Amino acid sequence: MYDFKPQAGANAATVWDDLFSAVDGVTRGEPDPIANMANVSALLWELVPDLNWAGFYRMLGGELVLGPFQGRAACIRITLGAGVCGAAAATGETQLVDDVHAFPGHIACDAASASELVVPIVIGGRIEGVLDLDSPTPARFTAADAAGAERLCALLSQRLAS
Repeated sequence: MYDFKPQAGANAATVWDDLFSAVDGVTRGEPDPIANMANVSALLWELVPDLNWAGFYRMLGGELVLGPFQGRAACIRITLGAGVCGAAAATGETQLVDDVHAFPGHIACDAASASELVVPIVIGGRIEGVLDLDSPTPARFTAADAAGAERLCALLSQRLAS
């Protein structure tokens, strides 16, 4: 599997590089998308500091449906355009939100969440889901986190498509 822990005080780029390597290792050769999303959720939870939720919503029947995750119980279905996840799925653009309470239409699945990073998962030109990261810390996520998560989702998109 993988055999590392992020060093205390490691910068975001280093954490995401290490995470990318771990995800590459655990998803290589595994065709099952749920298994892959489950392992990626576990790795995110373990390796990315200051999260209170890490996981996926899958596009099913024109809406986002809860997929594998780590954290408290979550909203099961999200319509396109609703909340941060729905905005990412509707626009196809990463959503980096410093204050979720100021985000129009925010869905409060966990009242402890203060900031959020959501990255669309695109396969064959279609939005197939989103990666969702929540933190109890305002402005927790940076541009480096967004770039790392986008790189991770690009790899995952390749693995989920095969």
